[in-house]
Amino acid sequence: MTAPLFLVDPPALDGLTTDSVVDLTGAEAHHAATVVRLRVGEEVLVGDRRGARVLTETAEVSGDTVRLRVLERADEPEPSLRLTLVQALAKDGRDEDAVEAATELGVDRIIPWQAERSIVRWKGPKVDKGLRKWSHVIERAAKQSRRGRWPDLAPMATTRDLLRECAGRTVLVLHEEASTPLATTDLPGDGEVLLVVGPEGGIASREIDWLTEAGATTVRLGREVLRASTAGPAAIAVVNAVHRWR
Repeated sequence: MTAPLFLVDPPALDGLTTDSVVDLTGAEAHHAATVVRLRVGEEVLVGDRRGARVLTETAEVSGDTVRLRVLERADEPEPSLRLTLVQALAKDGRDEDAVEAATELGVDRIIPWQAERSIVRWKGPKVDKGLRKWSHVIERAAKQSRRGRWPDLAPMATTRDLLRECAGRTVLVLHEEASTPLATTDLPGDGEVLLVVGPEGGIASREIDWLTEAGATTVRLGREVLRASTAGPAAIAVVNAVHRWR
């Protein structure tokens, strides 16, 4: 069984080597001691969300501190090709499902997109509430998948904001009417690729026009039309298999 992952703030792991000591405190110590019920001698991963990560052995467990001895470093390097999921807001929690799976699959950045056809609308206090929910989804998924480097969550973007994001980046818009398969699309060896996923009703035709005018390319995953919750993760899996995991 893979060791559970706990968090410390940067730069707590800087310079740590074998037999160094790192302490969990606060909520992470409470969770480790009372929920996970760590015992002396059990192995634990400790990360800082930014790629620094160590494998440790539990040395001491008390009410407010868990002391861990470093066994080895297990840092997660930044990928040369970064993947950003532009996920349109969707109803019934399907956007959150997409964020969860994308995090597990190694996405590097997530942009919530208020698309023209999004039924869900983030306005006023709903913007901060929505971002907090997505942030919690990312945290749970990143911990479950033992990620040392967590995806960044960008502010909510309008279509105008998204067009500005296209500058200097490879942008692929998932669209059922596209003729180019994602699997055969040439991608750069480094830089950033944006995968754009629309809401339940699809991306409006004028948004497609604006995006392609800004340099984006429409691509398809296959014959089937996928839900808003599955299209993004499926696209990430394809890019990982074809371009990042070779």
